[in-house]
Amino acid sequence: MTGSARKSRNDPGRVDHTPGFVLHSYPFRETSLIIEIWTESHGRVGLVARGARRPHSALRGRLMPFLPLTFSWSGKSELRTLIHCEWLGGMPVPQGLGLLCGFYVNELMLKLLARDDPHPELFPWYVQTLHDLAHANDPTAYAICLRRFEQNLLTELGYAQAFDKEAHSNQPINRELSYYYLCGVGAIPASQQSPPAGGILLHGKTLADLARHDFSDATSLHQSKRLMRHIINHHLGGQTLHARELLKDLQQL
Repeated sequence: MTGSARKSRNDPGRVDHTPGFVLHSYPFRETSLIIEIWTESHGRVGLVARGARRPHSALRGRLMPFLPLTFSWSGKSELRTLIHCEWLGGMPVPQGLGLLCGFYVNELMLKLLARDDPHPELFPWYVQTLHDLAHANDPTAYAICLRRFEQNLLTELGYAQAFDKEAHSNQPINRELSYYYLCGVGAIPASQQSPPAGGILLHGKTLADLARHDFSDATSLHQSKRLMRHIINHHLGGQTLHARELLKDLQQL
């Protein structure tokens, strides 16, 4: 799902037919919605969908998460005005546990991505994640989908240090050793110091597998979950991911 937005010559604040997805929506006044959307060309954008909650509004069935849409809007303020929205079709929507995983991905993006900050290289990863969540059929497959997206999101935002090198020596990670991983520093051999405050203990093999995006080993997958949670919590600054709390109650994802 790719495409380009078009701007009107008569209205420089207007954008037409840009592909994207609804990340979240909530009521606004009596009949409207505020929606947070994620687009390839403009990143995260806040829109007012006027009249979208009216019983016969054409927007009621469209402004839903995980549906591929095109958006047209106008305005230059923090919240623009939605003008038009079209459903593109062609993508299955995640169901069951996959749906909860999708809400977790959306919430993660809402809290880590700033508005109006495009990340075009992340957009296809988001689309691929929705596709994979819609076709996953067991907890391990769902977990791998989440770890891959988390890793790509953190890399795109510049939050993750290299997983294939030791922090201070820049030597390759030794798969046979254990390491402490510290946010903002990286991987430090566990043999070189006592447990540091805020560090997380990992196998070298886990870090090496992460560097290769290889989640085939069950131990590496389990430790990758702990590491991603550790890094994400650090950058959330105390914010709670409600979808993750629900997932923790249902499955160890």
